[in-house]
Amino acid sequence: MWKKRSPFVYFILVFIILAATPLFNYSEKESKKKPRYGGTVRVKAFTNIFRRQLDPASPDSYVFVSEQLYDGLVRLDKNLTLVPSLAEYWKISADGKTYTFYLRKGVKFHHGKELSTEDVKFSLERLIRKETESPYFHFFTARVAGALAYREGKTKEVTGFRIKDKYIFEIQLIKPYVSALYLMSMSFCKILPRDQMISQGRGFFLKPSGTGAFKFSYWMRSPQLDIVGIRLERNDQYFEGRPYLDALEFSPYFTLQHFLDKEIDIIPVLSERLFRANCQIFKDGSFNLIFLGMSCNVNPLNSKIVRKAIVHAVNKGEIARASFDLKYIPEVTNSYIPPKFPGFFPMEDEAGPNLEKAEDMLQKAGYENEREFPSLTVFFDSPRTEFKRQFYRALRRQLDELGIKLNSRYYRSLNEVKRYGKPYLIFLERLLNFPDPEDIIRPLFYSKSISNVINYSNPELDKLLEDAEGERSWTRRVELFNQIEQILFSDVPAIPLFTIQQRIAVQPYVRGIEVPTLSFYYLEARNIWLDK
Repeated sequence: MWKKRSPFVYFILVFIILAATPLFNYSEKESKKKPRYGGTVRVKAFTNIFRRQLDPASPDSYVFVSEQLYDGLVRLDKNLTLVPSLAEYWKISADGKTYTFYLRKGVKFHHGKELSTEDVKFSLERLIRKETESPYFHFFTARVAGALAYREGKTKEVTGFRIKDKYIFEIQLIKPYVSALYLMSMSFCKILPRDQMISQGRGFFLKPSGTGAFKFSYWMRSPQLDIVGIRLERNDQYFEGRPYLDALEFSPYFTLQHFLDKEIDIIPVLSERLFRANCQIFKDGSFNLIFLGMSCNVNPLNSKIVRKAIVHAVNKGEIARASFDLKYIPEVTNSYIPPKFPGFFPMEDEAGPNLEKAEDMLQKAGYENEREFPSLTVFFDSPRTEFKRQFYRALRRQLDELGIKLNSRYYRSLNEVKRYGKPYLIFLERLLNFPDPEDIIRPLFYSKSISNVINYSNPELDKLLEDAEGERSWTRRVELFNQIEQILFSDVPAIPLFTIQQRIAVQPYVRGIEVPTLSFYYLEARNIWLDK
């Protein structure tokens, strides 16, 4: 039976409902807020030193800064979908070899000159020229008509880069390449002003001019006048609409205390204190891969059974825990190709590490006495980091149980590794240049690749990769890369260990953050605004 309640109880219930109503509507009101103009967002870089490099053709440039200063013909949205940028639209010929781009009219560089197809042709040819010293030339010399002859100085222009008129530009490929547009969306394919590049040369990048949402303002300096960062200001004439922020400031020298005191707005997650602070935490995609490569041409690692023994001795989870860094989260993977690509799936490691099985395999390979197995050098690329040191210590402990002794060595050039005549393992980190499985397989495992430092060679894999390059059907192309991955599972020239995910902390008043799938480096600052 219901008990009779006093009027006071009903009064309290009504009061609670009325008081709670604004709380229920709060998040809805927040989402409906209109973006505001104004303010400066200060961003701490993931690196610890500042590189004064604003040339998008250089691997040392900051992709985040390039994304704000310059534009390409096309770009990727947060879901890896191709969308227009400087090209308003494009057409692909029936044979898949000709791409025609129709430029937006009226787009201007920061110094006032209107964009034209001459700028596009100049910028893309510049990537190929030897004096530019860009490592990205090979994406074009193997695919664009006349690109190789131009790089070798045999012609004065790339015949496959064609100016049809002021606003129509054409790229002629040697054979169909289904990922051509993804390639054109990358940070190194930004369009620069031909007039200023010719008149200023390298000096152009001291105060560059692009078409981007933000323009160069000045170099930030310390009290000792050392350059410690860069300030960019809003481009009010940006063709996709005026950015909300007045300015961006980017520096690796901002500190955790700066963030806690709300003097800066975005910072990598570098302290557990950030989880207790009033801030937003974002995590990017997982397209930064770590492999442990093995020198497949040097005894005893030229034996597949020896390589598989090492696979069974490695505990990926233990190495991931030992190498854990708040900024870079290692997530164990058993796949050579990230499952975030359409058509690829996470590979299960049902057995896990098995030292007994590893010992049995080494015995079958003729290494019954642990002293017979030669010590292995583990190569790491410079500079030394705590992540790499912890990685090495964990790996050394595990292989020591198998009777394999390790020593470490850091290198500055791949040639140092290639000239090394003894068996070695190598820490291979692959950050994708563009979102395509080919950008993992070709550089690391193709027998003719200059980046194939493990000297792995399999004619069947090479043939499948060459077939995939010219395949115009995405479905068929995925099938080919699935076959390639199966070959790698069988041959184990390298062990897929982790994907690395980055995390950033963002002040609660910062709105408009859209996490890019590739990485935070591609964050579009033009959509960010301050709710304060």
